[in-house]
Amino acid sequence: MLPQLPNFLLESEIAVVTGGGSGIGRAVALAFAAAGAQVVVLDAHEAAASQVAEELGVYGEAVVADVREAEAIERAFADVALRYGHIDVLFNNAGINRRHPSLELPLDDWNAVVAVNMTGMFICARTAVRHMVPGGRIVNTASMLGLSGGWYPNIAYQATKGAVVNMTRSWAIEWAPLQIRVNAVAPGLVRTPFIAALTDQRDLVAKFEKLTPLGRLAEVDDITGPVLFLASPASAMVTGHILVVDGGMLAQ
Repeated sequence: MLPQLPNFLLESEIAVVTGGGSGIGRAVALAFAAAGAQVVVLDAHEAAASQVAEELGVYGEAVVADVREAEAIERAFADVALRYGHIDVLFNNAGINRRHPSLELPLDDWNAVVAVNMTGMFICARTAVRHMVPGGRIVNTASMLGLSGGWYPNIAYQATKGAVVNMTRSWAIEWAPLQIRVNAVAPGLVRTPFIAALTDQRDLVAKFEKLTPLGRLAEVDDITGPVLFLASPASAMVTGHILVVDGGMLAQ
């Protein structure tokens, strides 16, 4: 008899995707739906969330909430749990960036990045856990830049993504007794509107492609498989792991 294949499906599960209105969030929402999940597309931008939910059809719904606002997130997650009974998966993905050298970075920009990338991720994770049952899963979006010094001045993003790395590890231990797994995906540069200011610069793209052993930047579809793995029963014994998806850059 052939061995049973790992289960990468999310059939009839309830998945919340923050920052689901564009980029990696949108791609993962589509992948989760294709795997059988009912997907809640949570985004601060109503039009974006609604557009993705429309793409998902019967598998999707849009929820408008800002991850920085604890009360709004608590209401949104409670409403989801009331409709479906509980939450199975959280893709904790919402994030922003402000690129400046440290000596030129306005404090308001620093605080804005911390509020979304670190505090917002904290708010969403602990709120989701309150509505999870044993077997729940959280996948956080970290970054290759949370594990390295980076290749251009980006201190606020790097600091907050480094925090995501260690929040992931800490939560994995804290919530293991609840049988809730917490992991993170750490992409390198991914061609999305989020980094359009960089990818519009051909010389800079060529530089990063040369630095990448696989010779190219990632596309959003390169990230969905790793996220689905961490969100699915296929990774049942994996928790506290940071799955780097960077084409080999950090291996050098």
